[in-house]
Amino acid sequence: MPIESYVDQLEPRNEGAAIWRFLNMDKFRDLFTTSELYFCRADLLSDEREGLPPEEYLATFGLNPLDIRDRQLLVHHIGSDAQFREWFYVSCWHLFHDETCQMWKEYGKDGVAITSRYQLLKAALDKMSDRAYLGLVRYDASHMLGNPANEFRYITTKRSEYAHEQEVRAFLWLPDQHAGINRHYDENDQVHPLPLTPPPPYVLKGQRRKVDLKALVNEIVVSPWASSATLDEIKYLVSSAAYKISVRQSELARFAALLP
Repeated sequence: MPIESYVDQLEPRNEGAAIWRFLNMDKFRDLFTTSELYFCRADLLSDEREGLPPEEYLATFGLNPLDIRDRQLLVHHIGSDAQFREWFYVSCWHLFHDETCQMWKEYGKDGVAITSRYQLLKAALDKMSDRAYLGLVRYDASHMLGNPANEFRYITTKRSEYAHEQEVRAFLWLPDQHAGINRHYDENDQVHPLPLTPPPPYVLKGQRRKVDLKALVNEIVVSPWASSATLDEIKYLVSSAAYKISVRQSELARFAALLP
């Protein structure tokens, strides 16, 4: 199914822009053993506000949080969105400009970064049978103000403290009308901002999709803190899978002793 566009989609000016995906060693082994790209359900990502309307946008609902009825309606909106985000499955990439210690430390300290191009990831998504999307994440909600609520705006907007990630977000939208959208109400019909029970078991925690790694991956960059044994293991994994993909250590490795 061809990759789809979405409201307020933001893309790099140059589709040949370099992108990196940081992986710890377990995730790297999994990728090169299975050739499957993993998409994590949005509500299970590390940011608890993932896929929810930003605080500054909530004010545009015209509801008074000090009014009991308005407050309940506001909480209902948030609780519903907390369930709608379960329909999104995300693969996070980084729009590369320069290597930073912070990105390595947060997402690939003991692992690697696989490098690619925006257009190559788009081509990989284009071959999937799902409703697939790709774009840059925004780090403020100014584009939302004055516009109607929209789940695609929520799933592609994060708070400013995450701006260093410069995320390229690939995601699948797998809506399930039967998963239950009233799990934020308790037995006393009181509303809560998060669902009180997990979704049904058939709503998976993650989705796996086969990709052609030879077409997608340009290079593998190994963490600046990786040992020589780890570097050797990575080279072995790549060669044993018959991939002719270059493996090199991060340019920050020469400064490893000075890095925090």
